[in-house]
Amino acid sequence: MEGLIWESSFLVFFFLTCIIAGGIAWMTGRSIASTWRARWQVIAYVALLTAVTRFMHFALFEGTLLSAHYYIVDFIVLIVIGHLGYFTTRANQMAQQYSWMYKRSGPITARLKQNSDVE
Repeated sequence: MEGLIWESSFLVFFFLTCIIAGGIAWMTGRSIASTWRARWQVIAYVALLTAVTRFMHFALFEGTLLSAHYYIVDFIVLIVIGHLGYFTTRANQMAQQYSWMYKRSGPITARLKQNSDVE
């Protein structure tokens, strides 16, 4: 049962791509941010992770190995999750290490403190 987003079934896509590979993408984004490396590295590592994810679809669930369409779909899902991990960690870093200058303003953002915010 092929769909526009998933190849074999929604459950395979959800558990393999979103849960397992998504968890790895989240941890990849976190580790890149925690070592103060550039955000573009998330893209490079997630591209490799997407190739591994496509191979798992191929090897375990008889998916298409060299499908540009499903590679792009998996890449988009994993890059979003990886960047969420990156931005969440970076916002925590900025708010904790530079607490005199930044404060958390959301789950993935930190903003400069105003004069009235300074403690």
